[in-house]
Amino acid sequence: MQCCTVISDLHLRIAILVLALSGCFPVNVSAQTTPATIQFDSTSGVFRIDAADSTYVFGVNEVQGLQNLYWGGHLAASDHFATAHSLPEVSSFDPSLTVTPQEYVGWGGGLYVDPDLKITFPDGNRDLALKYVSNRIDGDSLSIVMKDISRDIYVTLNYQADGETGILRRSATVENRTGVPFTVEQIAAGTWSLPRGTDYRLRYLTGRWAGEWNVQERHIEPGKTVLESRRGTTGAQNNPWFAIDREGAGDQDQGEVWFGALGWSGSWQISVEQDQLQQVRVTGGPNAFDFAYLLKPHEKLTTPDFYGGYSSHGIGGASRLMHRYEIDSILPRHPAPNLRPVVYNSWEATGFDVNEAGQMALAEKAASIGVERFVMDDGWFGERKNDHSGLGDWYVNQQKFPHGLKPLIDKVHSLGMDFGLWVEPEMVNPNSDLYRKHPDWVLNFPGRPRTEGRNQLVLNLARPDVRAYVYSFLDKLLTENDIAFLKWDYNRNWSEPGWPAAASNSEKNVYVDFTNNFYSILVELRQKHPNVEIESCSGGGSRVDLGVMRYTDEVWPSDNTDAYDRLFIQNGFTYAYSPGVMAAWVTDSPTWVNSRSLSLEYRFLSSMQGALGIGANLNKWTNEDLDEARTMVAAYKSIRETVQRGSLYRLIAPENNSEQSVTETVSRDGKQAVTFAFLHSSRELYPFPLVQLRGLEENSTYTLSMIAGNVDDGTPITASGSYWMHHGLDLKLRGDFQALAFTLTRTK
Repeated sequence: MQCCTVISDLHLRIAILVLALSGCFPVNVSAQTTPATIQFDSTSGVFRIDAADSTYVFGVNEVQGLQNLYWGGHLAASDHFATAHSLPEVSSFDPSLTVTPQEYVGWGGGLYVDPDLKITFPDGNRDLALKYVSNRIDGDSLSIVMKDISRDIYVTLNYQADGETGILRRSATVENRTGVPFTVEQIAAGTWSLPRGTDYRLRYLTGRWAGEWNVQERHIEPGKTVLESRRGTTGAQNNPWFAIDREGAGDQDQGEVWFGALGWSGSWQISVEQDQLQQVRVTGGPNAFDFAYLLKPHEKLTTPDFYGGYSSHGIGGASRLMHRYEIDSILPRHPAPNLRPVVYNSWEATGFDVNEAGQMALAEKAASIGVERFVMDDGWFGERKNDHSGLGDWYVNQQKFPHGLKPLIDKVHSLGMDFGLWVEPEMVNPNSDLYRKHPDWVLNFPGRPRTEGRNQLVLNLARPDVRAYVYSFLDKLLTENDIAFLKWDYNRNWSEPGWPAAASNSEKNVYVDFTNNFYSILVELRQKHPNVEIESCSGGGSRVDLGVMRYTDEVWPSDNTDAYDRLFIQNGFTYAYSPGVMAAWVTDSPTWVNSRSLSLEYRFLSSMQGALGIGANLNKWTNEDLDEARTMVAAYKSIRETVQRGSLYRLIAPENNSEQSVTETVSRDGKQAVTFAFLHSSRELYPFPLVQLRGLEENSTYTLSMIAGNVDDGTPITASGSYWMHHGLDLKLRGDFQALAFTLTRTK
């Protein structure tokens, strides 16, 4: 199960729904070329998982602990591992428990590295020694039971291997059979151990509002690097993804890379630690800061999923594996999720000033250029005239829509589009009927200030009554209106994370229960309204992770829609997440971000690298603008499946002050390749770099077709894959903020 969950009679129905939609029940695996295999040698006590191009090995050692033995490239079937043996202590300061690469370990004894599990018992004891008990193998899934040496604490480790990508999904379930409650103070899904070495480089993603998805690099040295969010939700400051390679030994498409991501939309933590013997460990789970979970007798606490993979084809290969896995195994309708439609969103055109006539006029213009989904943004509900009021009062504003939403929805449908709506369910304005009626429903510490962000407070979704309210108004909205899409926003992080209605010893359960209830609402909505699609948005990319992606069809990477800035934002995003879920809008120029003017063609080509949307004020577009947009939308539809489902190659990444950016995507069937190229500024008569494509079939023939811009006059129309990859193309890009795009179509 992918999320941190307490199982009780109250939660059983929701838990079953979560299991069904999270992919924990069997799904169609016909797309996998080679099934993963899991073996257990009962003589040596060694587990071996083979999936795609990787092998993962760990074993039961002489003290009945689980010890990692290998994680890397695929090994021959004839290669065997001897029984695991704990490493000897280095000194009295470095005992065996600490220097041995543990697969899952409790805090106790002489452990000085990050534990996977830390518990405080009612008698004050905090020692936890987990030992192997049993295992079960079921196809591509493995479960292992561990138990404390004296107390009835059981931990079940869950592994699932993907035969297509080699990615492993790990989680751990803690069960309380002691008869008394205890407090979980730290819990991780597991620890990944890399081959011992000193030449590792860590890549991770950082950012802030309007500046998300910055790729960072750091040499791994003795000590610990902590990636985290303490914000209650994922957060843009760090994203729960990592990649580790060997410095100087690889590039975009060469070299070994170990990578992973945490599927959790609450506060989270990933620690990358190099220990005393230069062993690198990566441990991930809910953030231990301010964390505690009171686990009552007979309850279970299941961690989020922690995903890990290996690539021998550089960081680009690691990204392609992640993209494939997300599309085929994570998204709600996997293994065949819907392609993202071309969207129009009214926010930048109207802001809060929405009304029936104005939205209908925008819808007509949007339909005329080929838009498939019309989304009305903020301002349609309650007394919502600005961001100071209305959140929490989810009824249609009668002044703006005197006959409800139906006339607008009918109009949108008559134009051949489906209808979407903006909501922000977890928030409330103090100036709202809901807050005046239920001021106790927000996160708060009694007698302390309630910090507002964007003039709003956070509803405590952990409360059953708040959860019921949020679900009921969303269900009513979807039942009474033909809505195909919800843009689910979340425009601030937590503060004062108190839950006064809970018992003092379980108040910190809010960190888990809030996120679980968020997931469970999405699950129940999707079950009752199976055709509705949902976007995860959080003031930009502040709630993007593999947890929320199990229940949402796309994500919003940034409120910054400046087409040049988006090259950097989208580049970083695709290190961890598929372009197929990346909403990308064409907006007006100059933008509010930088006051930079960019051509409409440039703006379209930038956005066409993801799930294309349009957020400009179409009322200000000329007929020429609308004609150009119509042409670009039609071109996008012809390449959409390749862009959203294909294999992405970063030919020139917009990093390290690069003046150029070039991406290429090859369709899954290999029949089409799409390339986008961008130039910031020409300098000193230097030509644009030669572009050599990748991922084509050397002996097949491909025909060139321009979407926008031109290539060198001597470029052939038809040539072999070998020609395009080795000889390459000269692109005619000169000047400031220039762009072009072309396709190659395999003809034989």
